[in-house]
Amino acid sequence: MATIDFPHEIRALRSTLDTISAVSDPDALRVQIAELSDKASAPDLWDDPDAAQKVTTALSQTQSELDRITNMSDRIDDLETLVEMASDADVGDADSAATLAEAGSELELIRKDLGVLEVKTLLSGEYDAREAVVTIRSGAGGVDAADFAEMLMRMYLRWAERHGYPTQVLDTSYAEEAGLKSATFEVKAPYAFGHLSVEAGTHRLVRISPFDNQGRRQTSFAAVEVIPLIEQTDSVEIPESEIKVDVFRSSGPGGQSVNTTDSAVRMTHIPTGIVVSMQNEKSQIQNRAAALRVLQSRLLLQRQAEESAAKKAMAGDIKASWGDQMRSYVLHPYQMVKDLRTEYEVGNTSGVFDGDIDGFIEAGIRWRRSADQA
Repeated sequence: MATIDFPHEIRALRSTLDTISAVSDPDALRVQIAELSDKASAPDLWDDPDAAQKVTTALSQTQSELDRITNMSDRIDDLETLVEMASDADVGDADSAATLAEAGSELELIRKDLGVLEVKTLLSGEYDAREAVVTIRSGAGGVDAADFAEMLMRMYLRWAERHGYPTQVLDTSYAEEAGLKSATFEVKAPYAFGHLSVEAGTHRLVRISPFDNQGRRQTSFAAVEVIPLIEQTDSVEIPESEIKVDVFRSSGPGGQSVNTTDSAVRMTHIPTGIVVSMQNEKSQIQNRAAALRVLQSRLLLQRQAEESAAKKAMAGDIKASWGDQMRSYVLHPYQMVKDLRTEYEVGNTSGVFDGDIDGFIEAGIRWRRSADQA
């Protein structure tokens, strides 16, 4: 085993943490926490439950962000103390070796956790700090593609659950035999869009089809769309004359009735042809409001994309930033998930489908930043 230069490694950790702190600004976080605490202690806070929920959630998340930074500083101090203990002349060789081994393990954990913190400093896009709306659609591959779409939806919901991020399913359109034609859900956490935006694109699954009685290998595709959730301050006004609204009855798997009223809403933006469907709320009014919010978010992202494309055209840059197929999930003849942009890959496919995708997201964010700077 190679000898670790702990003093050098600890200096490197502190340097990285200093960079993270300069961007995250712990003092500003403390001011924000104080302001949110004042709002949270107001006697009339819960007169408006929605506003109260936003305040308490923001307070919890801001406090957690500050705690991660301050706890990291304490962990580096503890690591340095551990190394000093191992170097103490009064400690026996066996105890010293055991302590250094413990220090080596902690060093690796700190490196990993610092990497997660560092990634957030790379999220400086206009909408990166927003909550996210994710839509998954099955593509080529028939019933296997529909099943793959459902697998991806579960993967992202499990990822959010691992991080303690609240989610809300807005719409699900079930396929006839199995899986989903499409699904839309919100991830309600700061920087959810910044993290999940690198997941947008075409995903490919290769496996022995469980729906093929001859046990043949099947390749199927699903598309993932990620847009930022709009806020009230965003200026995305849509004239009523540009919107067509259709109502219909919500339905679940196999055509089973969810309710007996025309509560589901399909909203079409006539100029662009963008269609949004919502059926998971109980009332037509709630579904209409949710559909309008998602439609505004998609128009906001489209406007940003058009502005970005115009800037690239003026600069003479005609390179595409994202390929149509950005990740492959191979279950046969071997087990591997590989991102084709970053070359990041893992062999634990079951872990990935259970939401362990932080490595892919981190690699994607770093890749995007380096591509933007190229």
